[in-house]
Amino acid sequence: MKLKYITIILSGALLLSAASCKKELADINQNPNNSQTAQPDYLLTAATKVTADTYWGTANNMDASLLFVQYWAKIQYTDPDRYIYSNSAFQDLWTVGYSKSIVNLNQIIKLGDEQANTSYKGVALVLRSWVFTLLTEAYGNIPYKQAANIDQYLTPAYDTQKDVYFALLDDLKTAQTALNPSGKAIAGDVIYGNNITLWKKFANSLRLRIALRIADREPAKAKQVLADIQTEGGSYISANAETAQFTYVDSPNQNPISNLFDTRDDYRISKTIVDKLFALNDPRLPVYASPTKDATPQTYVGIPNGLLVGDASNLGFTKTSKPGTYFLAPHAPAVIISYAETLFDQAEAAARGFITGDAAGLYKQAVTASLKQYGIADAAIATYTALPAVQYDAGNYKKSIGEQKWIALFGQGLEAFTEWRRLDYPQLQPAVAGTLSGKLPVRFIYPGTEQSLNGASYSAAVASQGADVLTTKLWFDVN
Repeated sequence: MKLKYITIILSGALLLSAASCKKELADINQNPNNSQTAQPDYLLTAATKVTADTYWGTANNMDASLLFVQYWAKIQYTDPDRYIYSNSAFQDLWTVGYSKSIVNLNQIIKLGDEQANTSYKGVALVLRSWVFTLLTEAYGNIPYKQAANIDQYLTPAYDTQKDVYFALLDDLKTAQTALNPSGKAIAGDVIYGNNITLWKKFANSLRLRIALRIADREPAKAKQVLADIQTEGGSYISANAETAQFTYVDSPNQNPISNLFDTRDDYRISKTIVDKLFALNDPRLPVYASPTKDATPQTYVGIPNGLLVGDASNLGFTKTSKPGTYFLAPHAPAVIISYAETLFDQAEAAARGFITGDAAGLYKQAVTASLKQYGIADAAIATYTALPAVQYDAGNYKKSIGEQKWIALFGQGLEAFTEWRRLDYPQLQPAVAGTLSGKLPVRFIYPGTEQSLNGASYSAAVASQGADVLTTKLWFDVN
C-alpha cells in the first residue's frame, strides 16, 4: 500500500489560528493551478499519518506514557522519568490532535455529506472518536462540542469526561450506520485498505473499549452499549490480521521510534517489565527487549525508572537493553486496537456480566492472540498459558486481565497508561528519584497555551476537575 504524502495546511487551528487573517486576503491568495476543494482521500491519509506520528512519537509516548507504565526507562536526560516537566511538555498531543487531526477529520465528515458518501463520514467519525479518547484520557475535561466548529468558537468550552465519552458512543453508533460496505467506495485509507467491513469492526471494538472506560462509573450505560452492538448484529476485530494499525514505510516516513533511535540513545527497557517477563519465562522477552551490547549474565537487562542522571549512566550503555528490534524497525506499526485487546475487553465484559460468555476462555484467547501477534510458536504458547501464574483468576479478574493486558499492550504507551489507571494492575512502584512525593502520574497537565489563550475555559475545567497537576485523578479512574 502506497502512502500519499501531501502537505495539508488548514487554517483555524484550535486557539492557534491567526485572527488577523482576513477573508479577503484568503480569497486573493489562491493558487489558480490547485484545486480549492480538499479531496477526502488525501485528507484521510494525512489525518491518519499525523495522528499516528503523534500517538507513537516522542512527547506522548517515549517521554511520557511509556515511562509512566514502566515499559521504557531513561538512561540519560532522566527528568521525564522522574516526572519533571514544563507546562509545554504535553502540548504536542493537544495541538496536533485539535489543529490537524480533528480539523481534517471534520472536513472529511463534511465532504462525505456533500458527496453522499456515507462511508467517508463513518471512517472519519471512527478516527475522530479515537483522537478524542486519546485527548480526554490524557487530560480529562476537554473541548468536544465546540471543537467541531473552530471558526465560531476560538475559545471553546471544556466538556466533562463523562459527557465526552457519552458523545463519542453516540458518534460511533452513527459511524456504524454510516459505514456501508455496499455503498460508494472510499480511497486514501492506509489502515484497512478501504475495506469498510473492517472499519465496522473497528468502530464496534472502540465502542467496547469506551464502554469499559465508563464501567466503574456508569455500568448500566456500558452494558446497554454492548447490548446495542449485539442487537445490531455487529462484530469485533476477530483476527490479528484485522488489528487496527498504521504501518510505516521507509525513511523519512519510518516509525517515529526508529527515527529517534537513528540519532539518539536516551532510552532503555524498564527493569519492571523485564523482571515480569523473566518471572513468567515469557517468550515475548526477546521481542520486547534487545540483548545487551556487551555480554551480561542475563542477556536482557532493564534499568529502574526515574534514576538520577549519574546513577542511570553508571549502569552502562552497553550493559543495559534497548527496546527490541521489532519496535525499532522502520516499518514497525503503530497499533491502535489489537485483536488481543479486543479479546481482553470481551473477557472483562463477561466477567462483569455485561455480556454472556466464558471470561476465562476469552482471557486465554487474548493471551494467545498477543503471543501469536509476535510470532510465538504454538508449543511455547501452550506451555505459557498453562503456567499457574498466567491462569485466569475469576476472584480477581482485574489482576489477571490487568497484568496480562499490560504485557500485551507493550509499546502502546497512551493506551497502557489508561488501562493501568482503570484496572489498577500491575501494581507499579513510583520512580526511584521521583518528584511526586511517592506518587505516580495519573494524567497529563494541560498545555501552558491554554492558560494564556483560553483562560476562562481552562479555569472552569480546573475548578470542575481538580488541580492541573500530574496527580489529579480523572473521572474514569475510580480507585
